[in-house]
Amino acid sequence: MTTDPRDPRDRLRWIDNLPFWGVHVAAIAGLAWLGWSWTGFAIAAAAYGVRLFAITAGYHRYFSHRAYKTSRAFQLVLAVLGLTATQKGPLWWAAHHRVHHKLSDQPGDVHSVRQRGFWWAHMWWILVERHAKADHDRIKDLTRYPELRFVDRHAIWFTVAYAAILFLVGGWTALIWGYFVSTVVLWHGTFTINSLSHVWGWRRYRTTDDSVNNPLLAILTLGEGWHNNHHAYQRSTRQGFRWYEIDITYYALKALSWTGFVWDLGVPPAEVVRNERRVGTAVLEKVARQIAEHFPPGSFALQVAQAREAFDAHPKVIELRAKLAAGQARAEEGWYELQEHLPHLPHLPSVAEIRARALQMYADSPSTDDIVARARAVIAERMSFELFPELRPVAA
Repeated sequence: MTTDPRDPRDRLRWIDNLPFWGVHVAAIAGLAWLGWSWTGFAIAAAAYGVRLFAITAGYHRYFSHRAYKTSRAFQLVLAVLGLTATQKGPLWWAAHHRVHHKLSDQPGDVHSVRQRGFWWAHMWWILVERHAKADHDRIKDLTRYPELRFVDRHAIWFTVAYAAILFLVGGWTALIWGYFVSTVVLWHGTFTINSLSHVWGWRRYRTTDDSVNNPLLAILTLGEGWHNNHHAYQRSTRQGFRWYEIDITYYALKALSWTGFVWDLGVPPAEVVRNERRVGTAVLEKVARQIAEHFPPGSFALQVAQAREAFDAHPKVIELRAKLAAGQARAEEGWYELQEHLPHLPHLPSVAEIRARALQMYADSPSTDDIVARARAVIAERMSFELFPELRPVAA
C-alpha cells in the first residue's frame, strides 16, 4: 500500500463528508443557541465516557487486537454500542487499525504523522477515498459473524437511532449535548491517539514506530494514552503497565471479568513491564539509526572539504578508496582504519557519548549496549561516505 498526496484517492471527499462537518457546525450552533447547561454538560460527559469505552474496549482492544475473550452476544453489544460513537463500523475500524500496527509510521501506515503530517494522522485520512472501505481479508476472524457484517454495513442507522432516542427522551438539550457536542469531543479525543500519541510524550520501550506515552491523554482517553506501552506489547488488555499508569478501560474490563461477561484478559509478561526483553533485529536497527541522526556528519564534511587535498593524497586514503570500491572493506571498518593513520581526522563520537544520547531518548534496557554499538557503526559509515561520496549506495 502506498499513499501519495497527488493520488486522487487521497483527496478529501468534501461532498461525501458533509455530515462530518455538519456535526461540528451543529455542535457549535447548538451551544450558541442553548447556552451553558450543567445538565447538558453532565449528559455530554456521560455520553462521552460510555461511547469512548465502546471504542477503547470494543473497537480497539477487542475487535482490533482480540486482547481478551467474550461471548458472541456481548461481542454484538460492544459492536452496537460502538456504532453510537459515529466512527463507522467495527469491521472498518479493526481492518484499518491492523494496517496501522503492521506498518506503523512506515510507508503505507494509514495514519502516520511522520509520513503525512499531523492533520493527516489526526483526521484527514478518514475523509479520503482510499480509506472509505475496509479490506475484509485482514479481519476474517470477524467477518465470519453475519451479525457483525450486518451492523457494520448499516452503521449509520444505529447512529441515527441513538440521536433520535436522545431527542425523544431529553429534547434539544439531550440531542445537542448528548450527541453533537459529545461526538465532536469524542472524535477528536480518539483522533489524538493517532496524532499526538506519536508526537507528544516519552518513550519507555524501543519500538519501530514513534509511539509515546502521555498521562494526560491517558486520562482523556480512558487509558489509550499509554501508547508506547501498547505498541511494545499489543496483546495486553491492560495498556497502563505500571500501577501508577491509570487505565480506566482496563479497570472496567477487569470488573466485567468478575461477572463473566469477558475473560482471558491479556497481560504483559513481567520482563516486558520491566523493560528487560531484548529487542529484535528490525527494532535494533531502527533505533540505532534514530540515535545516529543526533550526530550529523555535517561538521565532519566541512573539515574534510577544507583539507581535501591532504586527505586525497594520503596513501591510506588511496588504499581504502580502492578497497571500498572493490567491495573488500566496509565503510565503518575503513573509517576506524583511517583513524589509526590520520589522528587529525574529526572526532568520532565515543561509546559514552552515544550511550548518553540513547538514554536521553529511551529508557535503559538489556539491548542498550547493542543499540549503541550499532549506532556508532552507522555514524562511522555516514562519516566514511562523507569522505568518499562517490562510494555512497545509489538509491534504486
